[in-house]
Amino acid sequence: MTIAARLLDVIEHDILPLTRQGVAAGNKVFGAAILRKSDLSLVIAETNNELENPLWHGEVHALKRFYETTPGIPTKDLIFLSTHEPCTMCMSAITWAGFDNFYYFFSNEDSRDAFAIPHDLKILKEVFGLEPGGYRRSNAFWHSHAISDLVETESEPQRAALKTQAAHIRAAYDGLSGIYQSGKDENKIPLA
Repeated sequence: MTIAARLLDVIEHDILPLTRQGVAAGNKVFGAAILRKSDLSLVIAETNNELENPLWHGEVHALKRFYETTPGIPTKDLIFLSTHEPCTMCMSAITWAGFDNFYYFFSNEDSRDAFAIPHDLKILKEVFGLEPGGYRRSNAFWHSHAISDLVETESEPQRAALKTQAAHIRAAYDGLSGIYQSGKDENKIPLA
């Protein structure tokens, strides 16, 4: 199994079910997982938990739970997977945790345009003066990877199958976004 195929499977079968529960409670649609580089096995999957704490974005909540449940695994041996391109807080958390990588499914522009959650790009612009995509995707700390780019490197018929799977994942998240957006005025998340 290729890394693109495995990451899509983890989103669909491990993160998405948790996100359905989180959205039903009033949380946003963001989730994350940590996998071993050696065999792509899942270490932990989590989802957004901003109702408990506005800092528990999917990525930060996954890191919190990782350190609570599986301490001692060196992050250099792990892959960080995010359903959505991490915001600046989450990128910093991934960096401070020592990961040398992260992979994401939806872009910051998707978060703004398809999910009506523009805060990531607003913070990049207002706080850091960066336009969308303005951060360095490869730097001294980590390399980031869009899963859609990995899918494009696959040979047929694998590429077509992964594109179909990606479309199913997008449709599921579109539905969850509608649920979240319809109820977000009821929650107490500061940047809903």
